[in-house]
Amino acid sequence: MSPGVRSVASATAAGIAAVLAVVFVKNSGGYEDRHVLPFPTVGVLMANGEHWCTASVVDSPKGNVVATAAHCVAPAGEDGQPGDVAHDGLAIGELAFAPAFSGEGSGKQPLGVWKVRSIQVDERWTKWGEETADFAFLTVDPDEDGRSLQEVVGREETPKPAWTSGYDREVTVVGYPESQHNPENKPVACTTQSRHDEDDPAMLYINCSGFWTGTSGSPWIADRGGAGLPGQLIGVLSGGDTDVDSTAALFDGRAKALYERAAKG
Repeated sequence: MSPGVRSVASATAAGIAAVLAVVFVKNSGGYEDRHVLPFPTVGVLMANGEHWCTASVVDSPKGNVVATAAHCVAPAGEDGQPGDVAHDGLAIGELAFAPAFSGEGSGKQPLGVWKVRSIQVDERWTKWGEETADFAFLTVDPDEDGRSLQEVVGREETPKPAWTSGYDREVTVVGYPESQHNPENKPVACTTQSRHDEDDPAMLYINCSGFWTGTSGSPWIADRGGAGLPGQLIGVLSGGDTDVDSTAALFDGRAKALYERAAKG
């Protein structure tokens, strides 16, 4: 383990259990009874029903916004022209979000599956493939009973977005590796210090193991504290040369503009 990195187990021993969410719903409306969920706002972004990336709920007025990486929802452009296929050469497909996903195979969706209605991506990504714009905000539909996603996962557990964060922060990063490395589809988490990436100082960097393919879009949450202190979302996982080295594009004013369009729904 790298210096300064706390694993999920040690973080729990240090008190992170105090911030685990217990979501109570009077009328379950098809959701499972609420139990303690370690990261109820984080889940799997699915494409055509398959695990594609990681995404997370971000606080918004209507409670209908999810953040992920741009490369999870739109091909990278080149030389001012839109790309044709996703980063792995596959079609992206119909998108949906399953918060608190777990279990082998098709797994469990204790907080439901939420259809993605629209996506907001910066043209710096869609035309030029700029890594510093590798973030996206998605609008999801309400459930059949008219409830918002944020109402179901818990407003008090949802981080607020931050648009002017610095690079040196203590962050908690949560992601879902692909089933090859994570057959039970359990989230991996790391709390550590972020900093400038040495190879690209405009990008955030952390050193934490376990962030394999599938964790793209994982939230980087600063100032995560006790109950009712969910922290600030300052970026999402963009890439990294190994499962240990991870980078993120720091949210900026143009990320805020995307978020505001998504929040209007």
